[in-house]
Amino acid sequence: QVKLVESGGGLVQPGWSLRLSCEASGFTFNGYAVKWYRQAPGKVREFVAHIGTSGSITTYAESVKGRFTISRDNAKNTVYLRMNSLKFEDTAVYYCNALGPYVYWGQGTRVTVSS
Repeated sequence: QVKLVESGGGLVQPGWSLRLSCEASGFTFNGYAVKWYRQAPGKVREFVAHIGTSGSITTYAESVKGRFTISRDNAKNTVYLRMNSLKFEDTAVYYCNALGPYVYWGQGTRVTVSS
């Protein structure tokens, strides 16, 4: 069974850090690029970060560049999103998206940045 499971979300204060994880199972993970998206309340889903199959290529939305880092461990079938210096506007549900021969989505993990 194909699964993408995000975890690591939570309630944090501005300036704090979180690390999200996206664990895959049921498919050949190292053959898939992975993107993180997020959807804030009342807004459309937006791209956050992308990582290629080997991890050597990464891209970021301008809004998170310099604060977020995407990485992957193919031995663990997991992609990470390290989020530093979190801001109120980073509040959203974060989704993992695997792109390859097929496209898979996770169920999302909620991040709330609040004082």
